[in-house]
Amino acid sequence: MKAFVIDRYGSSNVVRASEMPEPELRDDDVLVQIHAASVNPLDLKIRSGALKLVLPYRLPLILGNDLAGVVVRVGARVRSFKPGDEVYTRPGQDRIGAFAEYIAVREDTLALKPATLNMEDAASIPLVGLTGWQALIEKANLKKGQKVLIHAGSGGVGTFAIQLAKHLGAYIATTTSAANRDWVKRLGADVVIDYKHTDFEAVLHDYDVVLDTQGGATLMKSISVLKPGGKLISISGPPDPDFARASGAPWFVRVAMGMLSYRIRKLAKRHQVSYVFLFMSANGEQLQQIAELIDAGTIRAVVDKIFPFASTPEALDYVETGRAKGKVVIKVCA
Repeated sequence: MKAFVIDRYGSSNVVRASEMPEPELRDDDVLVQIHAASVNPLDLKIRSGALKLVLPYRLPLILGNDLAGVVVRVGARVRSFKPGDEVYTRPGQDRIGAFAEYIAVREDTLALKPATLNMEDAASIPLVGLTGWQALIEKANLKKGQKVLIHAGSGGVGTFAIQLAKHLGAYIATTTSAANRDWVKRLGADVVIDYKHTDFEAVLHDYDVVLDTQGGATLMKSISVLKPGGKLISISGPPDPDFARASGAPWFVRVAMGMLSYRIRKLAKRHQVSYVFLFMSANGEQLQQIAELIDAGTIRAVVDKIFPFASTPEALDYVETGRAKGKVVIKVCA
């Protein structure tokens, strides 16, 4: 099968087209013909080697972390899916490889795709959808009337999280450029901060939750936005000890993770708030619930641009510019 792989870590020049063997099917696996896949900042981090201590992949590696397609075959123990089903998924972190013609994924990571979405739109949802769900529902336990700041509201995670938070009844602030102000308001944002001209920490106070997608200085400044007892949830900040333990990393990696997050955890404790690092996990049941929200018209897919399969490296480069509004999708099967 055709696929885009890396043989070494690096920048855009390490991604190449290749012929790879069709995936082997385990008893609890589903073989999916991929119709579309989406590009995420996570793909760039994996490509660069930034996560190799936490995610020690064997090279060559097929990139790609979410997809939509059609079931081709199922393993002996699979009961929920059959050939011909239209599905979408974020594969388990140890089973990535969406930039290819086929993929084998565990049954429990798979869901029927939203009936109202085409393949390209459906492929844009799994990773950002699960990230928003696990951040706002599982970690934050966001309630009606609470205040949440969602950074980078025009990005992939931001566009989904704003819509989910609005569904939950929260009051939403977000950061983006002035050009995106009206657009993110239509998604559900109540307050829009132009990050180029306004310091969000100077105008926002007493928030219950912050969803950080930026890390760095943005992460540190977000502490002051929260009221005592608030929660800072980051997908870009340093891993915390809980994640280090759950990751199963070697002891020296766990120690390093704890040291990396020491400063933000200390600052959070001083302000009587909590810091949580989220590395989203695959979950087919949650994807099914997300599909129901989409089919009900509560949440819509936000796709910036669609690239042909042959232009996968260019799609990665485009995401790396940081200019995408919503998701960037690769059309694998014409």
